[in-house]
Amino acid sequence: MIRMKELNIGGLHINTPIVQGGMGVGISLSGLAAAVANQGGVGVISAAGLGMLYKGSGDYLANCITGLREEIRKARQNTRGIIGVNIMVALSNYDDLVKTSIEEGIDIVISGAGLPLDLPKYLYPGCKTRLVPIVSSGRAAALICNKWLTNYNYLPDAVIVEGPKAGGHLGFKPDQIFDENYALEKLIPEVVKAVNEVANITGKQIPVIAAGGIYTGADIAKIMRLGASGVQMGTRFVTTHECDASKEFKLAYLNAKKEDVRIIKSPVGMPGRAISSPFLDEVEAGKRQPKSCPVNCIRTCDISTAPYCIIASLTSALRGNFNRGYAFAGSNVWRTDKIIAVKELMDLLKREYSVYKEKTELVTC
Repeated sequence: MIRMKELNIGGLHINTPIVQGGMGVGISLSGLAAAVANQGGVGVISAAGLGMLYKGSGDYLANCITGLREEIRKARQNTRGIIGVNIMVALSNYDDLVKTSIEEGIDIVISGAGLPLDLPKYLYPGCKTRLVPIVSSGRAAALICNKWLTNYNYLPDAVIVEGPKAGGHLGFKPDQIFDENYALEKLIPEVVKAVNEVANITGKQIPVIAAGGIYTGADIAKIMRLGASGVQMGTRFVTTHECDASKEFKLAYLNAKKEDVRIIKSPVGMPGRAISSPFLDEVEAGKRQPKSCPVNCIRTCDISTAPYCIIASLTSALRGNFNRGYAFAGSNVWRTDKIIAVKELMDLLKREYSVYKEKTELVTC
C-alpha cells in the first residue's frame, strides 16, 4: 500500500496529512479531536459557542473560556497526538479564546471567518503553538503572509485554502460559489504560488492544506497532485461514532438528499452551506426574527437586521431540534450513508488514496 506523504506544520510531523475540520457549535469537541489525533491526523476542537454548552457561574463569554480549557484538557487526557483549536475571527471574544488556547499549550490555532491579520501578537517567547490561517484566495494568503512578516517577523506555519464546496460559512460572494473560476482546484496553485513568493524570502516552508468538498481518498490524491501538502475534511467526520454531535444531528446528514443542500445567508454576514430544515423554511418565509441578542457572540451580527440568532439555532441543531435550528454541511453530505468509527474512516481514506495512486502511476509508466 502506498503511504500518504507526511505533513509538516512548523516542525509538527503529521503521519496522515488530514486535518479534521473545526465544526461548531459542539460538533467537534474533545471526543472527535482525540480520536482523529490517535489515528495520526490533526484533531480540531471548535471554539464556537462553547458557552452554550458549559453553563457555569459566569456569563456566556466567561463560560466559553471555561469550556475551551475543559475541552483541550480532556483531549490531552485521551491522546498524545496533535490537537488544534479552530477560532473564528468574527467571535466577540476572539482575543481571549486565542490567549486561552496558547496558555493551555494547544499545538495549533486555526483561524478563519475573517482575516486573522494580528494572530502572531498572542505568541510569547518559548511558546510552541503553531498558527494556521484559513483563506479563500491567493490574494488573502499573500496579504496575511506580508502583514505577519512585516509586523511580527513571523510567517504562517501552514495555510488552509477553503474552497466554495465547504460546509458552514464561506469566504465567497454568492455568485462566486458555483463559478468554476473559484473552484478549489483553481485556488490551490494560486495560494501555493502566493505563499511561496513570501516564504522564499526567509527560507521557511509553508504547506498549503486544501479544504472544501474533499470526500474520498482519491480526492485527497488528486488535490495533493495540484500542490497541496494535506487536506482538511469536516463532513466525513460528522458521521463517525466519536463525533460529539447528537444521534439526531448525524441522522440529518445520513438522510440528506442532494437537493436538500442549500446556500443560506448567515447573520454573520457571510453565505453558508447547510441542510434544509423546517427552521430554514420559516426563515426564508420571513417568519423568524430574534427579539433580543442573548449572548453577543459574534461581532458582525446585527440583531436589528438578523433573521435569527445563529448561536441559538446551531445549539438547537446540535441537540437534534431542527424546528429551531439547522446543520451546516459540505456539498457532499448527501453521499454519507452510515456511521463508522474514526479509525475505519481513516483506514478507508488511506486505501482509496493508495488505489488511486497505484492506478495513476500505472497509467503514466
